[in-house]
Amino acid sequence: MNEERYIEAVRWLYGLQPRGIRLELDRMRAACALAGDPQKSLRVIHVAGTNGKGSTSATVERIAREAGLRTGLYTSPHLHSFTERVRIDGVPIAKDEVVSRVDVIRGLLALPGAPELTFFEVTTLLAFMAFAERPLDLVVLEVGLGGRLDATNVIERPLACVITHVAFDHQAYLGNTLLEIAGEKAGIVKAGVPVIHGATDPEDFGAQRRGLSGRTGEREGALPVQAGADFDEPRAADVVDARAAALGAPSVALGRELSMTVTSAELGILDVALGESRVTDLMPGLVGRHQRNNAALAVGAFLAVPDMLPIDGSAMRRGVSSVEWPGRLETVTKGEHTFLFDAAHNLDGARSLVSHLIRIPHDAARVLVFGAMADKDWTSMLLVLQPHVDAIVTVAPPLARAEKAEVIAEAVGGSAAPSVIDGVEEAKRRAGEGGTVIVCGSIFVLAEARAHVLGLAQEPLIAM
Repeated sequence: MNEERYIEAVRWLYGLQPRGIRLELDRMRAACALAGDPQKSLRVIHVAGTNGKGSTSATVERIAREAGLRTGLYTSPHLHSFTERVRIDGVPIAKDEVVSRVDVIRGLLALPGAPELTFFEVTTLLAFMAFAERPLDLVVLEVGLGGRLDATNVIERPLACVITHVAFDHQAYLGNTLLEIAGEKAGIVKAGVPVIHGATDPEDFGAQRRGLSGRTGEREGALPVQAGADFDEPRAADVVDARAAALGAPSVALGRELSMTVTSAELGILDVALGESRVTDLMPGLVGRHQRNNAALAVGAFLAVPDMLPIDGSAMRRGVSSVEWPGRLETVTKGEHTFLFDAAHNLDGARSLVSHLIRIPHDAARVLVFGAMADKDWTSMLLVLQPHVDAIVTVAPPLARAEKAEVIAEAVGGSAAPSVIDGVEEAKRRAGEGGTVIVCGSIFVLAEARAHVLGLAQEPLIAM
């Protein structure tokens, strides 16, 4: 491997960052056409959602691999290396492959009339090409942002679509209400293709029903919420159901058609059923009560398409229990400290983290290392987190979008550190022997802190 060539390729990719986020499909379709439309040969499960889509994607892929299928997995962002975004049979692609595919893509984009792609669009095209040139049985595609206009949504006929929990995030791009945000997520639903979703918490389906009318908003091209969903208030699930009904797509909702029964709360054992199909004794390997929902959705994706993806219960049990997804309530003991790394980067994620913290007995101090992007509602996150920690050290990852550590510290009475690494070391001192350092607020803070603690190489961060 020529490391210098890899660094140059990644530097070119990162150099596309100033193009920002451009939610539109025309450029991506044109680029795919130039590359011979590699996406058209793929057998895909497409996964969208606010929180949990990465964990759910990883679980779907792991189940398929446990069943003996050859798999591709596309996720974003990466933690430590660009290669993590594109995985074949669970293994990140080689740096040599990144170099060769970037060379090809650069050549295509230099052709007259070629579209000007963003970082995420180039990365998605690279993934399509890598997957199409291998005899894969299943590709799991995680949406980057939203769904309707996300670069991954050039996929025309997936085997199934999955939408995880919908919450507030990226409002500047997706809308200011849950209905608008759900409409963007529901944009991945295709005609006749089953959609398995946990867009509304399962307990919400027990609410007393009345009529509903309304629209997602007036943004150009936004998907409407159709009248006729019978809840006392409009919910994200209604938007997904309405989109599915309009396209003749079966809609399978967690807590409704897809049931999840916790048979042992202490051990976290689940049964999941859809119609006459039932998978028993599932034990999620990923920590957190919210991971039960993610595991159920992953299993539900296979139960919804048994003819196209016949997976037995044994493979589902193995996949659900053995899946690994770093940085999601990940606990690491290093020296005299315990570290809890979590990708919570919005209010919904912060609540899930707190739900985990209140179930863990602790005698020693807990110190939070926190940093966030300026466009996030970090104030609300910290209002939820602060009562469960003894001190807060604020940091800022080296990204232009990051909120200044001093601004966050002043708002919450914490102390600002000059860098993420300095913040981790300060938190260790404050936590003392046997204490716990919790890192969250931004996946970019998490990535840098985790690399420091575990002694891993860290490529430059990029917020897409």
